[in-house]
Amino acid sequence: MGVFVLLPLVLPLTAWPVARLAEQRLHPRAATWLLTATACALALCSTLCLTLLMVVGTAQLPGNPLPDAWSDDEVREAVPYDEVAGQAAIPALLTVLAGCSRVLWRHLRVRRRAERSLAGLPRRTVAVLSDREPYAYALPGRDRGRVVVSTGMLTRLAARERRALFAHEKAHLAGGHHRFLLLVQLAARANPFLRPLRTAVSYTVERWADEEAAGVVGSRQTVARAIGRAALVSRPHPVLAGFAAPGPVPRRVAALLGPAPAVHVWPSLFTAVGVAAWTAAAGTMISALSSANSAVTLFLVLKAATPL
Repeated sequence: MGVFVLLPLVLPLTAWPVARLAEQRLHPRAATWLLTATACALALCSTLCLTLLMVVGTAQLPGNPLPDAWSDDEVREAVPYDEVAGQAAIPALLTVLAGCSRVLWRHLRVRRRAERSLAGLPRRTVAVLSDREPYAYALPGRDRGRVVVSTGMLTRLAARERRALFAHEKAHLAGGHHRFLLLVQLAARANPFLRPLRTAVSYTVERWADEEAAGVVGSRQTVARAIGRAALVSRPHPVLAGFAAPGPVPRRVAALLGPAPAVHVWPSLFTAVGVAAWTAAAGTMISALSSANSAVTLFLVLKAATPL
């Protein structure tokens, strides 16, 4: 395996430039797909390599259930700095598993609490709660999900702004934005170097919904006013914060007051975002090839070392 097993652990650094440039230069929908796919691929590769290192490290521990031959010198030679890297991979992988489990548990807990808060209400696309606290969020579900808004929020918005608010939240549901957010959160837990991509996707899904709402309402300025006013009156909700995060509002408003983003399938190589995207793609490809090479090499080494 050599140093190839270590490359996927640091190659997520190649995606940092595209995280910033994609949210600025690409259409939010394209940026969300690009960044999420890149984060997931890099996270899977780094986790696979951590698993391979853990196998070698675990085989060196006394009393382990693995075959004794897996700790032979021939196997350990396949891993660079096997004594340090192999044993360090064990707590590292356990930390990754614990972090991802915590993200999933928190996501399910917030959804259950939000669903319990709607118990007894009719199953409609929009649920209006009689609450003086201003908030609005999209609650995904097994069917189409629901838009939840409080009367406190509706009374603070004009008629066209309310329409923009509903269009924004419905766009979250239609686009399945909660899935993108969950995937990048898991990826960031798997590899801390992917946190800039998680932050970028948190912004691009909001921008995606903003653009969809602008198309429904027919006025980017109306959506900008609705976002700004809703952000000014909103208060953090202790139960529903996972669905009501507004994102960086000033940047969203500034983007809506500017021209609409152009829709491109893939950025040109002769642009800054194009270079960054191709660099991230190259890093992802190298990471995938390195992890695949390491997995096949370790499999063959362990197979040769395992007595029949």
